[in-house]
Amino acid sequence: MARTMIPRETTMTAQSSCILPPPHARFALLSIVTQAGWPIWPLLALSVAALAIIIERLLSLQTRRIAPPELTTQVIQLVRAQADDAQAIAKLKASSALGRILAQLLAHRTLPDAELRRSVEDVAQDVAYSLNRYLPSLAMIATVAPLMGLFGTVVGMIEIFAAYRPDGSDPTELARGISIALYNTGLGILIAVPCLIAHRYLKSHVEGLLLRLEQSARRLRESLRD
Repeated sequence: MARTMIPRETTMTAQSSCILPPPHARFALLSIVTQAGWPIWPLLALSVAALAIIIERLLSLQTRRIAPPELTTQVIQLVRAQADDAQAIAKLKASSALGRILAQLLAHRTLPDAELRRSVEDVAQDVAYSLNRYLPSLAMIATVAPLMGLFGTVVGMIEIFAAYRPDGSDPTELARGISIALYNTGLGILIAVPCLIAHRYLKSHVEGLLLRLEQSARRLRESLRD
């Protein structure tokens, strides 16, 4: 039976084409960066920072990591079984943000109500700060990106006026100035809009998590009073 032999080079080329983007796509991206001029580099840095913040916050602010749904019920059962010793409280404290608050409540439950409230509120403020981490930076990027795009527009306009000559301007230089102005303006807006949406979503999600933490702490406190 005849066997068709496929050259090794052809196989490797086919595999490489599945991994690398098409050449025309790479050239198009490089062309955009080149035509946009040097002001686009700060915008690209902002976009990378924003993407990193959004991914990190989405992973860190998962509900199951911050406030596990069944944790409060398990802690109440632990208290009723009188198994809430120092080791169990330390393990609870290290489990999650909700565990920190509940562990603080269990460890200082013998204090008067006013002192217990202040003790738990101190821990809750630390938790709230950690949940809101990087969100101000994301809001700052959403504000700064359009301004950086506007700065690129100004640089492009300078390029246009610098290329003007009374005896006739070079169309290539004029086109370059227009490219710098438009690309930077568009990229600034393109960065700002997703950042603003992500900030609003994450901020709302954090507020929901804080409300859940407060409700769980109140539920455990009422259980301790019974």
